[in-house]
Amino acid sequence: MLTLFPEMFPGPLGTSLAGQALDAGIWSLNAIQIRDFGIGKHRQVDDSPTGGGAGMVLRADVLGPALDHAKSLNPGAPLVYMTPRGKRLTQQMSHTFAEGPGVTILAGRFEGIDERVIAHYGLSEISIGDYVLSGGELAGMVLLDSVIRLLPGVIGDAESLTHESFEQGLLEYPHYTKPREWQGHATPDVLLSGDHKKIAAWRQAQSEHITAARRPDLLAVKVPKKP
Repeated sequence: MLTLFPEMFPGPLGTSLAGQALDAGIWSLNAIQIRDFGIGKHRQVDDSPTGGGAGMVLRADVLGPALDHAKSLNPGAPLVYMTPRGKRLTQQMSHTFAEGPGVTILAGRFEGIDERVIAHYGLSEISIGDYVLSGGELAGMVLLDSVIRLLPGVIGDAESLTHESFEQGLLEYPHYTKPREWQGHATPDVLLSGDHKKIAAWRQAQSEHITAARRPDLLAVKVPKKP
């Protein structure tokens, strides 16, 4: 993770399942301070936009050496830049990263980074949603969490991953537990029937109904089946 705020890491990734997996050595994190590659005695990392405009832009001659250093630590890792203009993060992307050699993430700040850095290093631009954050660190944590939980040994019941939202191109079906009735709301009878075939059919129908109502765009997307 290339960032101006390495003290933010591992942050929430150091707790719960991700934190346990970090302690167990299933995954690791190297937070690199971009300012270490800054210019002059004040370690300048940004400058005003060429052509005018508000804010500041992270310099190419700072990010270049920082990315070169990160690449030397993990040469095979894809280079990712978290930005609102990037492609929307999907579950399939997370699977691809989880199955690969790791990932190097650049967390931008201010107005963004010099466009020449993106072109020169072929950075993959990824967004976590149609909104703007103060920097790419939180977005990078979201990407990492979505990947870490897919690594073997992180989640005890690996089968539970196959029934989650987006895995089969649908949103997840509703869940219930005890008590059987709560505040006038009852658990659907089919879930108490013991008939696993009927339960599976009910859950499938619920997933399809919820997806059609909330995310009809997903129904038009072909999701490759896991072997």
